Amino acid sequence: MFWLITFPLSLPGVAAGILLCFIPIVGEFVIPDLLAGSNSLMIGQTLWLEFFTNKDWPVASAAAIVLLVLLVVPLVLYDRLQRAQLEEAR
Repeated sequence: MFWLITFPLSLPGVAAGILLCFIPIVGEFVIPDLLAGSNSLMIGQTLWLEFFTNKDWPVASAAAIVLLVLLVVPLVLYDRLQRAQLEEAR
């Protein structure tokens, strides 16, 4: 019963929760540096290092665009799914 009723009804909430957690995690570059030191490398820290330490603007820009696409595509897909569900409900 869980897989037939509860799980399908909870999928929009799970997707929203994933997006709400993933977006701030991607942009973090100060907090991981303060908490874990420079031993753990995260995406935000990588961009920061490429832009300001290595001065490698082409690589940093390409990484930022890839990151932006990785953030925008799931948001657009989620929006389209929500709109389709609202249209079906009418």
